[in-house]
Amino acid sequence: MNESRISLDDLSLFLEIAATGSLTGAAERCGVPLPTLSRRMARFERSTGRTLFLRGKAGYALTAEGRALASEASELHEIRARLSRWVDAGLGPAPVRITAGFWTSRFLAMALSPAPHPLWLPAFVPSNAVLDLARREADIGIRNRPPDSPRLARRRLRRVEHAIYGTGPQVTGYVTLPKGPGLAASQRWLHETHGDEIATTASDPRLCLDLALAGFGRVVLPCFIGEAEPHLARLSEPIAALAHDEWLVSHHEARHDPPIRAALDAIAAALAAPGD
Repeated sequence: MNESRISLDDLSLFLEIAATGSLTGAAERCGVPLPTLSRRMARFERSTGRTLFLRGKAGYALTAEGRALASEASELHEIRARLSRWVDAGLGPAPVRITAGFWTSRFLAMALSPAPHPLWLPAFVPSNAVLDLARREADIGIRNRPPDSPRLARRRLRRVEHAIYGTGPQVTGYVTLPKGPGLAASQRWLHETHGDEIATTASDPRLCLDLALAGFGRVVLPCFIGEAEPHLARLSEPIAALAHDEWLVSHHEARHDPPIRAALDAIAAALAAPGD
């Protein structure tokens, strides 16, 4: 490989194709027109002097040479992210991308307080997005289980329990999201165990809570949310099937960047179990 002919921009695009397994997926993620990406990959392949792709009806698949290059260049995304943070450091607080479930995100948004001269600002990504922290698609994740990747640091935060809440024991029926893919574990549990008692549905968890507050039905909530609502009463013991530990996750190297370090400390303080 002649390094003087290798474009880092093209290499970054190549890594997106390797990650998505699709020329179309990489084009959408990078905002590059599909014909342009195809031409650039043909040029990039010529510049390496290697056959990197197997082209067929199913799309672009990596050859053994392509997989080897993807492995060798896997740290490029991390380096680019670090350079971007370095450039942005003098421009004010750095946005730190946080991925968490809906209720944890809402709790954090209310619990975090801006510092007088903040190093960082929370930037919440959609709670239903499938993001790879090892590839730096987000900076910090709050997860229901410890990660498998050795590239990710983890810290146990607290035990999260769920229970049934309502305006009073006289309320019957349940409010939840419609049945379908992507439901949180608590909503799946409700459909599986009380499906015939569901009174109505809503398009997002916050609306489910509002309907429960209005008396339209009971709702399953994390206890840290339900106990904070003065107009709701707990109507069940904690649901054993939904109990889980909560984990704070970040990239091993990125966690040492000052904005991310400050964010990790603030989030850990906000979500720490009582007595920690």
